[in-house]
Amino acid sequence: MIQAILWDFGGVLTTSPFEAFNRYEAEKGLPRDFIRQINATNPETNAWAQFESNQVTLDEFDDLFAEESTARGHRIPGRQVIELLSGHIRPRMVSVLEHCKAHYQVACITNNVRSGQGPGMARSSERASQIAEVMALFDLVVESSQEGIRKPNPQIYQLTCERLGVSPEAAVFLDDLGINLKPARALGMQTIKVLDENQAIVDLASVTGLQFP
Repeated sequence: MIQAILWDFGGVLTTSPFEAFNRYEAEKGLPRDFIRQINATNPETNAWAQFESNQVTLDEFDDLFAEESTARGHRIPGRQVIELLSGHIRPRMVSVLEHCKAHYQVACITNNVRSGQGPGMARSSERASQIAEVMALFDLVVESSQEGIRKPNPQIYQLTCERLGVSPEAAVFLDDLGINLKPARALGMQTIKVLDENQAIVDLASVTGLQFP
């Protein structure tokens, strides 16, 4: 029986940062998905992994990411990537979250960095306020930058379930990255890969039996 629904933030409750990456790449004449390729190389130890788990400072990340991108043929300072992270809130997904909250515990597991304002890494006070309203809906928010561990490390899912007082088998987890869903599934969670908003809502309705507007 489902007792909790766990949500990724960026790319699920907001538009995907990958869209912003692609726009940046197009503007700079870079290969499409170049930034994602850098982040997928040595994913447990690269600059991105270190920053999300709070092992390096913003200044150190700026230099490390520049070194990694230069090694692949195009120099990108890390700070420029950080500025692309905060997406736009998806109002319909927030409505679905509110509906779920009336029936289940809800928690957010987010890989984020200590930059910008709040867990959503907002770049403006207005965006930070919008994100804060969404974050206030959760019974629990687990941030990689605060815990020192990040998805897909199984420990972050186990930690979340322990704090909620539920078993992984009683949880559903939504994320837009398959690499983050695999360990959750291995722990016994039901998982939903968010490819787009409509698909995610249909899949969540199927798993929970809830009717969403």
